[in-house]
Amino acid sequence: EIKKAVEEAEKNGILEIDISLIDVSPDQPRKIFNEEEFLQKYDEEYDYEGYTVIPGLIDTHVHLREPGYEYKETIKTGTMAAARGGFTTIFAMPNLKPAADSLEHLHLEQKIIDTDAAIKVIPISAITKGQKGVGELVDFKEISKEYRVFSDDGKGVQHGEDMKKAMEEIAVFDGLITAHCEDESELHGGSLNLGPVSEKYHDAGINNASEYKEVIRDLELSKETGCRFHICHMSTVESVEALREAKKYSDIVSGEVTAHHLLLNEDDINENHGRFKMNPPLRSKKDQEALIEGIKDGTIEVICSDNAPHSEAEKNCEVAKASFGIVENEASFALLYTEFVRKGIISLEELIKLMSTNPARIFGIEGGTIELNRKCDLAVFDLDSEYTVDSKKFISMGKCTPFDGRKVNGVLIETIVDGKTVYRK
Repeated sequence: EIKKAVEEAEKNGILEIDISLIDVSPDQPRKIFNEEEFLQKYDEEYDYEGYTVIPGLIDTHVHLREPGYEYKETIKTGTMAAARGGFTTIFAMPNLKPAADSLEHLHLEQKIIDTDAAIKVIPISAITKGQKGVGELVDFKEISKEYRVFSDDGKGVQHGEDMKKAMEEIAVFDGLITAHCEDESELHGGSLNLGPVSEKYHDAGINNASEYKEVIRDLELSKETGCRFHICHMSTVESVEALREAKKYSDIVSGEVTAHHLLLNEDDINENHGRFKMNPPLRSKKDQEALIEGIKDGTIEVICSDNAPHSEAEKNCEVAKASFGIVENEASFALLYTEFVRKGIISLEELIKLMSTNPARIFGIEGGTIELNRKCDLAVFDLDSEYTVDSKKFISMGKCTPFDGRKVNGVLIETIVDGKTVYRK
């Protein structure tokens, strides 16, 4: 009876049947779950003929600015912008006012998220009180009752003993540290990568050691403590090499790279303007090539945006006077699809893994796949259509991006979160 049911299902174009819906008793006619009955259970039918449907994108690194810095961005505008980029889940960094360094402060943020967010937002807790990178650690045990991801993004944890203690406490409940690795003893007030471009603009420069010294330290501490460890916005060849080596003996370490560090290097800085100021800075061509190789060979498993909006006054100025950070997530997927998939550097499937499947797995959340019988998070793209990136049309309050004027393929048609449309072109 089951064989006959399967044959009939295949003949009628049904891809999957539930054998519990087949009555195989000898005195009753068998009942087969058919397409008409299936469609009657849903409110709306979508026709995506000619489009590409992928799992909703997941961004592990976003700055929403609220509470405290609403003049830069709000949770409402930031999540609407992410939805327009095809993102269905984002992780929000804790550099807020007050800093997200206690359950009380996280609840302030969560209350706004519950009211205003257009997509799923998962707040990240600070590691140190006040998110200072030094001093008293947060109450990990208390915060872990509701939140399991920790970062001092914008600051590196400066002392190894502090990071070791944090890792020991976080490992107890299998939490995750996503670390901004930056040794402040290596900083000298620079804004650009240390090299010919920083010299051209009379900038003190930011060297590679400011990043990789903490990367190497924290990879060793992860091995020692058993704490899951994820490296934020990797930018140097040394960081890639250190992570590649660490992965030989550890399956609890991972790393991310931003779209702008994959797509640009210091040679692309063509004027002294705030749209080229980000932390970490755009590095050398050699560093960029190492990052690209890292996503190709699986060393780097996540592409994020590090979307960091600022006001026009904070960015429309010389590099030295500008705030660190740019926006890009409304165009991230299209930029990467155009420059990497269409040019044969990686496949579309690999890009989906980097921007959806792997982030879900590493950060321990649902998503990253398309599965039957689950609320769906989907992004629908017209990959053949071309458009020009125009920051004036961004939903985000932040308009500063180095990608203005770029022609890209990949127009977003629709973003669906938990089965509900949150953006439609």
